[in-house]
Amino acid sequence: MTYRRRIQVEFNHCDPAGIVFYPRYFEMLNSVIENFFADVLAYPFTRIHVEEKCAVPTVQIDAGFQAVSRLGEMLEFTLEVQHVGRSSARLAQRATAGGQVKLQCTSTLVWVTPDGRAAPWPEAIRQKMIAFMEANDGA
Repeated sequence: MTYRRRIQVEFNHCDPAGIVFYPRYFEMLNSVIENFFADVLAYPFTRIHVEEKCAVPTVQIDAGFQAVSRLGEMLEFTLEVQHVGRSSARLAQRATAGGQVKLQCTSTLVWVTPDGRAAPWPEAIRQKMIAFMEANDGA
């Protein structure tokens, strides 16, 4: 299964030439992940960070930039779960506009407790990520 979210390139995303400044892509990627947790996993970042005092930091990221994105473009982001481990998960994301790939990214997130240590995913999250990933395998 694939999660989709559209983000329009705004002035605050761009450098003076009107193209996306690459660190802003990472903010957009994180926004897609945050919305995936809320919309699909029903486990919003507010619950994770504020209520439970835990976190899901990115511990590894590999990104490739295929084409520039310009002010006003509507980017279609997709997210797929590639692997779910005991305390980590690998996600694949892509951003396209007008049928052209702009960015591809693979990132690994880890569940971290308030003391800053990796720990097993809460079952409510882990089971939904696995179900989402397996639904993609059957597509």
